[in-house]
Amino acid sequence: MANQIRLTKWLAALLLAVFVFGGVSGCTETPRAKVQGIQGLTMGTSFSMKWVSVSDTEVEAIRKEAGRLLSDINQKMSTYIEDSELSRLNRTPAAEPFVVSAELMQVLAEAQRISRLTDGAFDVTVGPLVNAWGFGPEGRITHAPADTHIDALKARVGYGFVQLDEPSHQVIREGDQYIDLSAIAKGYGVDALAELLEARGIENYLVEIGGELRAKGHKPDEAPWKLAIETPRAGERAVQEIISITSGAVATSGDYRNYFEENGVRFSHTIDPRTARPIRHRLASVTVIRPTCAEADALATALMVMGEEEGYNFAIEHEVDAFFLVKSGDGFETRHTPGFSQYMND
Repeated sequence: MANQIRLTKWLAALLLAVFVFGGVSGCTETPRAKVQGIQGLTMGTSFSMKWVSVSDTEVEAIRKEAGRLLSDINQKMSTYIEDSELSRLNRTPAAEPFVVSAELMQVLAEAQRISRLTDGAFDVTVGPLVNAWGFGPEGRITHAPADTHIDALKARVGYGFVQLDEPSHQVIREGDQYIDLSAIAKGYGVDALAELLEARGIENYLVEIGGELRAKGHKPDEAPWKLAIETPRAGERAVQEIISITSGAVATSGDYRNYFEENGVRFSHTIDPRTARPIRHRLASVTVIRPTCAEADALATALMVMGEEEGYNFAIEHEVDAFFLVKSGDGFETRHTPGFSQYMND
């Protein structure tokens, strides 16, 4: 009888445990995927990484890897770091070969490709002009430089003055060329962060540096990643358009944040390498979607340089998905290539 009572109590306790805790291990709830993320500072701006995972065990490891990766890219490609690889290349005497890392050669080769494709609207040798107009590491200015000074600097500008020997990783500047990668290095950094996640088997992510982005896959609810295109109006933050993306990189170039004014004339930070002067057309911003962010970053700059008509025609001819915001009175007109429609929300 005592044994029967003990057995009855044991069964009652087991039933109570099943009722309270929802069953035995075979009935436990499957962990749900959620968005994990990190953020920080790099390249004079901010960065963020978001990815979908059922666990947060990788967060700290990814944070450390991303930090090392971005620090290495900055040390290779920044003109603001005196002993960076790019700064040392810029100090190398004319016609003297300089051996660069595989990463820097990759970015320089992509820059040269985009320069040829855009017939010089994108040109990384525009650095002396960027500095002269007060938008480089030499600091801001309040007065436009003299025409004679700009014309003298223009003689140093031209992507054709830079020769690359990719197999040997050698770079030769034919003269006193100053290479500035600010219009492509952030995009390259975004691509590197995306590849970091993919190397870990992560297939759903959104990574960003200073507003340049690359996305893949979906959010936990299977919805695409949604991104905002900003209204290009100085002094305010407003959304012009929402786009959805499951694969690709997005970069925007605009003239509405970084500029100076003199005697009522606004001088944009976007310098046209072909004229050696800031752009003066009605295009306020352009957003480009391409497979890699390095390409999107460079092409957005090139289209911004070209302006509303030349840029749009180039995008159509070369099947570049692009969205244009053009100044019109007190507002803006929108225009996009046919391929961009697939990303727009009805």
